[in-house]
Formats: sequence, structure tokens, C-alpha cells
Amino acid sequence: MSATRKAYRAALLHSLADPAEVGVEASYEYFEDGLLVIDQGKISAIGHASELLPGLDADIEVVHYQDALITPGFIDTHIHFPQTGMIGSYGEQLLDWLNTYTFPCERQFEDKAHADKVAKLFLKELLRNGTTSALVFGSVHPASVNALFEEAERLDLRLIAGKVMMDRNAPDYLTDTAESGYADSKALIQRWHGKGRLHYAVTPRFAPTSTPQQLALAGQLLKEFPDLYLHTHLSENLKEIEWVKALFPERSGYLDVYDHFELLGERSVFAHAVHLCDAECQRLADTGSAVAFCPTSNLFLGSGLFNLPQAEQHKVKVGLGTDVGAGTSFSLLYTLNEAYKVMQLQGARLSPFKSLYLATLGGARALNLEERIGTLQPGSDADFIVLDYKATPLLDYRLQQSGSIEETLFVLTTLGDDRTIRETFAAGRSVHQR
Repeated sequence: MSATRKAYRAALLHSLADPAEVGVEASYEYFEDGLLVIDQGKISAIGHASELLPGLDADIEVVHYQDALITPGFIDTHIHFPQTGMIGSYGEQLLDWLNTYTFPCERQFEDKAHADKVAKLFLKELLRNGTTSALVFGSVHPASVNALFEEAERLDLRLIAGKVMMDRNAPDYLTDTAESGYADSKALIQRWHGKGRLHYAVTPRFAPTSTPQQLALAGQLLKEFPDLYLHTHLSENLKEIEWVKALFPERSGYLDVYDHFELLGERSVFAHAVHLCDAECQRLADTGSAVAFCPTSNLFLGSGLFNLPQAEQHKVKVGLGTDVGAGTSFSLLYTLNEAYKVMQLQGARLSPFKSLYLATLGGARALNLEERIGTLQPGSDADFIVLDYKATPLLDYRLQQSGSIEETLFVLTTLGDDRTIRETFAAGRSVHQR
């Protein structure tokens, strides 16, 4: 039997394009009885089982999943690794929440042993929830990033992460300096960026916690290493926006601060972006920058409702983020449930196929990785998940009433959670089984 080649038979579904750009019918590909063939960690073929099975080499094992749907692995475009231990903390909006809960929790990550322990738990939770790639905040401590990358390397995950840069407006125990933030980030870049399936993101926390000198040095890192990512926050909370105006009175707005320091680009991802004007959306689109839609976090902290139709109008790249620990679940299925409600509250609809896109190919495009992840197209990384139609008695019963893959997909995103993920694969290797 081939050690590197294997085939998986089940219903198969993946996005081909953004439904907002091509229409729903042209946005996906579905095989009711499909076959996915894997070779050396890559997808080598996808199609109808009846067409592919006769030509399959005799030594290739075929794993058949009954009552299941295979999709690409989910992609989380905004999450905080050091906030795992404070998820579900009560009763504050953003700025008070940071001081009350976030900063004390992140202080623990100066201890490498603690970071190692949480890194294992964090990545296990991602995989248990079907997330195979993520864009991740570390803490200000290099140890946090080393711990996360070490565990991600062991699992051979496609992961992007970075050390927080934060040299003002935070507790002394969590601040670096403009110079040390630059030096520590550069050392981590040289150690990890491009190693295996790992990538580095320059990570100023948000404009209020970085001096102009630090933001300038963040821009300098992007010039020195042109294929780096930039990961930060933008226009999440109205009080935060007012704070930015007071700190940077010479700039026309929040996004203009980042633009001035040359932080916008095709690998730049700005989390939340709840309160943007049309001109800011257009500037994001013109520079190829992306935003991360984080519905559970924005609802939990009372930050506001992300305007997805506005982003679509300006062709801004949009991914989906759990934003743990302000977000309340590692599950992108649960996050899509909340995203649907956010759209309903604004008088808009989120179709099941747009949901699939946001959680997979849309996330890949936000990360400039659509040639590698977010799809089941041949040649892409074999990062995929198996969703169990019988994961719970209620899900089983409800799906028996489903008359289409569209209805099935919607039910999965409204009733699904971590229990729905039967198995998770990264680079063709099973890394989680329920």
C-alpha cells in the first residue's frame, strides 16, 4: 500500500470564487459522492467517485466516510494565542477589557514553560474545531512565538504568527521599546519565517500602543522582508477611534496612521474594521489589504456590526476571525452562526455559500495564500476536514429533513460546533479525530 497516497470518499464541497463577485451558482463545486485523492501532502485529484475510482491505482487505500461532508480546513484570520486562558471574561468593553483581563493574562507568557503548555492546548483546540490555518497574535514576549511555532512545526501546520510590538499605553511589564521590538521581531523572522509551512507577521497591537517610532520600524521590517505579513487592529471600538485621533492629530483617520507608516499591502490584515468610511474601504482595496470579520467578539464587547456589504462593494478582501479571547469560541461554525445574525441585524443576508467562502477560500485570499489553502483544487495543500452529519441527535434529525446542499450547509453553520468535526487533516495527515 502506498505510504504517501490515499483517497477519501464522501460528499465533497469547496468554494471556487466569492459569491458576491460571480453569483452563488458559480461560486462552489459539490460532489454528492466524491473522491479526494492525496499524494505527498497535496491534493492530486477531486471528482465524482464513479469517475475516479476505476482509474485509481490498486495500492491506494480508499477511506469511505458515510453521512459526512469533506470541505477545506477552516482558516481563522484573527485570533490571540495568549488569551486562551481568559476567554469568556465578563462585563467590559474593549479598552477596559484589555486592562482588566487581557494584559494580566498575557503577562504569564514571559515564562516559556507556560507558553509551551498553552501552545499545545491552543493548537489542539484549533484542530478540534476544524481550523487548519490561522493568523495569530502572540504576546510581547518572544518566548510566546517560539512556543507556538515549535508546536505548529511539529504538526506541520500552515500558520502565521508574530510577537506583539507595544511600547506605550500598556503596563510596564508588557511593553517593549521601539528598538527592542524591532530587534526581537527580526530575530524571530530569521528563525521562523518560511520554515516549513510557517510565516511571520509583524504585529503592532494597535496604533494606541505603539509610538510613531515603533510603527516606523514595523514598516522597516516589511521593507527588509517583503513577503512578511502585517497583523494589527483597526477601528474596532468608537472610544478607541477617538483615542487614535487624540494620539495622532496630524493624521486624517485611523487607517491613515497605518498608511503613513507604509503598513498597508497585499499581506496586511486588519482585524475588526467595524467603523470604516467608504474612502477607507477603497484604500484597503487599492492596496490589496484585507480585513478580518470577527462577529462573536464584536457582539461580546459591544463594539458594533461589521458592514460586509460595504466591504463587498469596494472589493475589500475579507476573512473570518474568532478573535479568541474576546471571541467566545474557537469554532468557525459557531462564528458563522453569529455572522449570520450580524447581517440580519443590518437587514442583509449571509448565504450559506458566502459563509463557506469566508471560512475557507475567502480567508486564504485575505492571507494571499489561495494557491495553497482554502480549496480542494489539485495542487493545493491537503488541509481538509470531515463534517459529521450525525454529530448530535438534533443535527442528525434536522439534516434528514434537508432537501439540498445549500440547506445542509446552512444547518451545519447554525447547529454545528466542535462536535461536528469528525476528523481534521493537515498536509494530508490526520491531526485530530473526534
